[in-house]
Amino acid sequence: MGVNPGGALSRLGDRAWLRRLGWATLVANIGIVVTGGAVRLTASGLGCPTWPRCTDKSFTPHGELDYHSAIEFGNRMLTFVLAAVAVATFISAWQSGRRDLRVLALWLGLGVPAQALVGGLTVLTDLNPWIVSFHLLVSLAIISLAVLYLHRIDVPATSTAGGRAANGVSGQTRPSPRPVLAWTTYAVTWVVLYIGTVVTGSGPHAGDLDVPRNGLNPLLLSQLHADFVFLLVGLTIALVIVYPSRATWTLLAVELAQGLIGFVQYFTDLPVVLVGFHILGAALITAVSTWMVIAVSAVGSAPVSGPVPARGKRPL
Repeated sequence: MGVNPGGALSRLGDRAWLRRLGWATLVANIGIVVTGGAVRLTASGLGCPTWPRCTDKSFTPHGELDYHSAIEFGNRMLTFVLAAVAVATFISAWQSGRRDLRVLALWLGLGVPAQALVGGLTVLTDLNPWIVSFHLLVSLAIISLAVLYLHRIDVPATSTAGGRAANGVSGQTRPSPRPVLAWTTYAVTWVVLYIGTVVTGSGPHAGDLDVPRNGLNPLLLSQLHADFVFLLVGLTIALVIVYPSRATWTLLAVELAQGLIGFVQYFTDLPVVLVGFHILGAALITAVSTWMVIAVSAVGSAPVSGPVPARGKRPL
């Protein structure tokens, strides 16, 4: 019996496949943040000194392959893994018949070439610290979008739009301070992440031994970063008090772990291993803070049950 390609593609629109590929997208984008950090921490950022080629004569290092070029070239090749996952995710979203998932999957897919271009720009500008900072922030934004995509699989946008439930019954309308507190916490999270990238741009881990830093005072920036971290933890504790949930407690735990790593690395002269874990922590905080703001904002909205609506049909 032959295989029906159309049937196989149709099954990609099932909720199980939507979630599998959604998680694959999230994990892959967290992974590229970690491998990108490894490039910087091993001073391999210019292991391939040009872009899109690795050298002036070739797209691959060939005989000029060394430790740094192998790491940088390997990280570039992971872009194709991200692209494959993004394409599969978009096909799955398309087969679901859900417009909201299609739009989110499209943005996730467009993030791959966009990041490749920003990555190329960092190389062509000899690892300009401000562009490197932007490169990381774009990756973190994609991670946040991937978490939203996972949420939308079970809770379509139409289920909460305009404060109404999916079945047309009015949703919760009583004003609550919790969403305001959640969004404030989320905003401060991004301030902390941004200042963290600026701190990195003033420090020793430039991605190459000979590239300039941003020229700012790392001591003052570190203090500013710590001040906003304390603000973030305080806001998260307030959230745990007014809305104790798995999302808020997880966010607090990740923040405390990330803060501990940050303080230890600062007082131990930024060892590479700890900085690597700190980069992973930034990706995890992005994901969990997005989960938190979605969970708090969606209080009172029930997840959709049953199969994903067929193509062309609106969710009930």
